[in-house]
Amino acid sequence: MSLSLNQFLTLYSWFPLAVLLMFMLLIGRFYEKFSGTRTYFRWFAVPVILFGVGCVRYASVMKLNGDWLADLMLGGAGIFLLPLSIRLYQVMVTQK
Repeated sequence: MSLSLNQFLTLYSWFPLAVLLMFMLLIGRFYEKFSGTRTYFRWFAVPVILFGVGCVRYASVMKLNGDWLADLMLGGAGIFLLPLSIRLYQVMVTQK
């Protein structure tokens, strides 16, 4: 089974995204550890998994768009990531 350029780029794009989200997880863990305020950093793993499932799904169906399950996974990951990012921002910026 050969890997097309579209499949390769779809799967490759997930790795930088996963690294970025893992940095956010580590930043959240750092702030929770030293400030004592909950950042829910463990929940950053959920968008990583959902983005990964969506990318694998797109690579497996050999389509650039239009797969409802992959769209649902990617959209769910973004919606899940939004409140986590806002919470982390609030913890980092607000002064006590």
